[in-house]
Amino acid sequence: MKRSDHINSLCCNILNCSFHLNDFRFESGKQNRIMMNSTQVSYFILSTYFDTKMFKYLIFVIIFCLFVVIVGSNVLLIVVICMNRTLHEPMYIFLCILFVNQLLGSTSLFPFLLIQILSDIHIILGPLCFLQVYCVHVYSAIEFFNLTIMSYDRYLAICYPLQYNTLMTFHKVAVFIVSEWLISCLGVCVFTSMSFSLQLCGNIINKVYCNNYSIVKLACSDTTVNNIYGLLSTTLAVVLPVGLILYTYMRILKVCFSGSKQTRQKAVSTCTPHLASLLNFSFGVCFDVLQSRFGTNNGPNVLRIFLSLYFLTCQPLFNPLMYGLKLSKIRSMWRSLFSVKLR
Repeated sequence: MKRSDHINSLCCNILNCSFHLNDFRFESGKQNRIMMNSTQVSYFILSTYFDTKMFKYLIFVIIFCLFVVIVGSNVLLIVVICMNRTLHEPMYIFLCILFVNQLLGSTSLFPFLLIQILSDIHIILGPLCFLQVYCVHVYSAIEFFNLTIMSYDRYLAICYPLQYNTLMTFHKVAVFIVSEWLISCLGVCVFTSMSFSLQLCGNIINKVYCNNYSIVKLACSDTTVNNIYGLLSTTLAVVLPVGLILYTYMRILKVCFSGSKQTRQKAVSTCTPHLASLLNFSFGVCFDVLQSRFGTNNGPNVLRIFLSLYFLTCQPLFNPLMYGLKLSKIRSMWRSLFSVKLR
């Protein structure tokens, strides 16, 4: 072989090695960037917000007033129930827990929402996002569990009025309340920690607040376990409670149709607010789940935002008004406190 050919061959080998090394560095750098993106998501971008220009101050005032009304009405009813011994009955104790839970749901949304309305950059830090996910899902689970316990309480009061005091003791009431809070807090803690440990390849959430499934959709790692646990927890926290509520109301209706007029009046007066609350909350949750799972992007943006926030805004406002106006004992307390006759 000639010396010139040997030199050319050597140069070609060096160039090939250089190209392979550059390719390796490029692929390695690409993988490193992917890993950095998936493990160092320190904040999330909420993309559903849109520019309202000068109207943002008007929206801020409206939302703030709504928050004040929700907190004031729920706190007032909690104080009324706690301060009056005549209301220290199982039904009103469960109502008090319902109002406390609605304060949890409202405070997990409204303060953050008010800040975002005035902000030009709609971002939220990662830990705060997962904290909001935890609080919102705990609120939803406790709401369904508490409505289920309330339906069971009404079932015993209407179907077994003579044995009610022995069947629904204060010890049983305490067990129900502690159980619903423990199950909800621990169950939500599990799937929140599972979502927190996911490798994320993005940080854009298509909502105005943090939602667990929206974060799971950003994962670039396997989410099979998250999806299975999500379906299981949804069944236990939503499907099973609603099924038990429907069963108890079937039994209540059976007793009402075969009972006296007084029994029917009692059932209507105590069960109407509960049924209205259940339907109102179920509608809001169903729309939010459908929007998160199937991405219903049709329709005006403002309407989609309102419906996604419905179960967090309207339910805490709806329940105090409904129960405060419908239940006779609470109406009498309103009269004694404010000397106002509510109709």
